[in-house]
Amino acid sequence: MIVSRLLVVEDDPDIAMALRLLLTRAGHQVAHAKDGRTGLRDAYTERPELVILDIGLPGMDGWQVLERLRDVSDVPVLLLTAHGQESDKVRGLRGGADDYLTKPFTNAELVARVEALLRRSAGPASWADEVYDDGVLRIDPAARRTFVAGDEVRLTPTEFRLLNVLVRHAGAVLSPNQLLAQAWDDPTGIGPERVKFAVLRLRRKLGWTDPDASPIESVRGFGYRYRRPVMDRAE
Repeated sequence: MIVSRLLVVEDDPDIAMALRLLLTRAGHQVAHAKDGRTGLRDAYTERPELVILDIGLPGMDGWQVLERLRDVSDVPVLLLTAHGQESDKVRGLRGGADDYLTKPFTNAELVARVEALLRRSAGPASWADEVYDDGVLRIDPAARRTFVAGDEVRLTPTEFRLLNVLVRHAGAVLSPNQLLAQAWDDPTGIGPERVKFAVLRLRRKLGWTDPDASPIESVRGFGYRYRRPVMDRAE
């Protein structure tokens, strides 16, 4: 049996201990973080093969942790919550979670879901280690910092995700629906017009207000793409 590294992010010490014992007995290596910030740091440092994430964390809650994780990795995430509302489940799955479990749950169900996620994940999770830098734009996904021509630009979480998606697919045209799915936590009820205005605000913040010169290009009838700047070379 292959031993998998799991990270449990749970603030309730009794639940965390029970999960750790259960999953260890199932043959996995289990680490624990008691809050969202620690969990996010441990996830990036330890590179687990699956994260079990409680939504109701103090300080940085599970939604925020999930958002930050998805900026840097496609590691499978199983959400735990005390609420069984469909809206929470939809929000979690649209935000990038791979599965959702409502408390209380049985030991057998938890182990089955964990093992199913591990089987579905093809190989190790990918992590955005490399800082993107094309000479004009620099993005550090882990630190969530953005620079244009050396000057830092402060972006909202949605603006950061939108820009990150565009530059990671540089040269490819992404439709408004693709951008909605990848850059918004819960795209239910919002349409392509929201993408349009978000792109306009993003261009303005980055100082790229001239649509003809902006690296973020609108492709009429299709969507948007990021064009890497062509740098002048001194002879």
